[in-house]
Amino acid sequence: MFGSTKPGANAYAKIDIDTGVLAASPHKLTLMLFDAALLALTMAQIHMKANDIEKKGKDISRAIMMIESGLRSSLDKKAGGAIAENLDALYAYMCRQLLMANIKNQPELLVEVHVLLTDLRSAWVAIDPAAKAMAAAAPAAQVAAAPKTSAYGSLAPRASGFVYA
Repeated sequence: MFGSTKPGANAYAKIDIDTGVLAASPHKLTLMLFDAALLALTMAQIHMKANDIEKKGKDISRAIMMIESGLRSSLDKKAGGAIAENLDALYAYMCRQLLMANIKNQPELLVEVHVLLTDLRSAWVAIDPAAKAMAAAAPAAQVAAAPKTSAYGSLAPRASGFVYA
């Protein structure tokens, strides 16, 4: 009787995303690219496992687009020097691996790229200028009293949230 509410919900979601993009700092925009690529890889893994070739291909293509046209194209090689050059090579490698994962239907390549992107995202979050400003404003006593998660700190091994086949 009333029809689908999906188009209306999609319109609101698009407005929310558009507003988030317009209001985001460059740092936040990069974080959004990491998140979009990671989501696309997770969905590609699910579609690969379900043998849904079309959706798998679309999600892998989406991840490649986020890496190539988003993360890689935003690198400033002059200002970033060797770090930017190394990231450029790593992003190119990730795109090649994703292409091979799509062609040969190899989920382990999706996992490899997911882990690499997750590590880069974590490093990006760690250098967030807003987080640094908040940490600098915190009293030293609160920082000293913060519980340590492990003896290795942020270098401790962690489990991936990625879906394995």
